[in-house]
Amino acid sequence: MAKTPSKKATGERIQKKLAALGFGSRREIERLIEAGEVKVNNKPATLGQPLQGNELIQIKGRRVVLSEVKSERKTRVIAYHKPVGVLCTRKDDQGRPTVFKDLPPIKNSRWVMIGRLDANTSGLLLFTNDGGLANALMHPRNEVVREYVVRVFGEITETKLQQLESGIELDDGWAHFDQIIAISPDEEVKNNFFKVSLREGRNREVRRLWEAVECQVSRLKRVRYGSYDIPKTLSPGKTVELTTTEVKKLTQCLDASAKTSAQTSSRNDG
Repeated sequence: MAKTPSKKATGERIQKKLAALGFGSRREIERLIEAGEVKVNNKPATLGQPLQGNELIQIKGRRVVLSEVKSERKTRVIAYHKPVGVLCTRKDDQGRPTVFKDLPPIKNSRWVMIGRLDANTSGLLLFTNDGGLANALMHPRNEVVREYVVRVFGEITETKLQQLESGIELDDGWAHFDQIIAISPDEEVKNNFFKVSLREGRNREVRRLWEAVECQVSRLKRVRYGSYDIPKTLSPGKTVELTTTEVKKLTQCLDASAKTSAQTSSRNDG
């Protein structure tokens, strides 16, 4: 007697589902599953396990009913003004301050950080409860603009500025600024302020670009991410929630980036 083919389980893969609900990036969820710290209906979860949406989930002992999360689901984004000296990590073994200590509580989810800033950089840091949105805003292929105000120490020449805009080979690949705007330039002083923008978020990229032309960054602050500018009224260490319109603009900049990339690819193919 022929066997009846087994019905393939349907549903959304666990790491994708939990990431979209804001419990961490897909990689973070995968690591927790592999470590046995995620359970589904009191049984250890497995990578790729499909979820129907009504399961009881335990993440590192925290109990969450997915149906309750779904019923309250709304994409939220908050802006945080990161002070210098605060670390972009959830927990620090040395007890140093982290960005997550200043964030407001969130029910049945958690804040996912969109990009990072090094300890000595201040300014705009975005968080969301939507892991999919966070991943899209960070992914290099979407080329979301990051803008910074930077104070630079050293001799600034037109040749150096042209190099920074045309591109420089760093130890992890080619990099350049999309735009460099001088703020109150003064040839008589060694410290000058610039507004610079780029479309990726590699580690210490702004600092390393200036170092490549023998200049040192003495102050660095991120002032824009995508369509969102840091509010002038937002004090260091404080947060503000983006309005529905502001969140919509942030997601629309992904569509604009994708369209630009497609047009560039089409020209290159031609």
